[in-house]
Amino acid sequence: MAISNGYATLADVKAAARVTDTFDDGLFEVAIESASRDIDAYCERVFYNAGSLTRVYIPTDIYRLETDDLVSVTTIKSDTNGDGGFNQTWAATDYQLEPLNGIAGGIVTPYTRIRAVGDFLWPVYEPRDINAGQASVEITGVFGFASIPMAIKQATILASLRAYKRYESPTGVLGFSDVGVVRIGRLDPDVQRLIDPYRKFLLA
Repeated sequence: MAISNGYATLADVKAAARVTDTFDDGLFEVAIESASRDIDAYCERVFYNAGSLTRVYIPTDIYRLETDDLVSVTTIKSDTNGDGGFNQTWAATDYQLEPLNGIAGGIVTPYTRIRAVGDFLWPVYEPRDINAGQASVEITGVFGFASIPMAIKQATILASLRAYKRYESPTGVLGFSDVGVVRIGRLDPDVQRLIDPYRKFLLA
């Protein structure tokens, strides 16, 4: 199978496993794909560059708009009359991408918030308004991460190796001659240590 948006390559994982033949390439690819998507689910975000997309949002308040992970913005439009038409186009001087410093504790992060700083405010509907719950902002831009963080790549390699070894241990128990019997749990502690800082609620 072809790996789709995997965080490590087949060559990366095979090198870590000290495997040079191609006999199990299909199993390695499944393991890499599975490990990558498990990391997505655990962190509640994706770490690949999703490319240019258009998405709509409901602002937090008139000054703040929380977004999905965002690499760059092409256009921002807002619906000022409540008809869903996104009639107002914002200039780059009307908003500020945040966090301002994209490195927190050594972790490179994308933008996750946009603050209104110019002439416009985010349109926010009151709960009793007929438009309550309706998206009032449309953003076109590049979503995801600009590049895969090294810690995520390393975690994917470790998790892929662990998943691959599961084929040898369908009951969840794997034997090693030097340490005896080891039970394989749900999340490797080394993988968890690498990816915990990237969980979205910790970076919000």
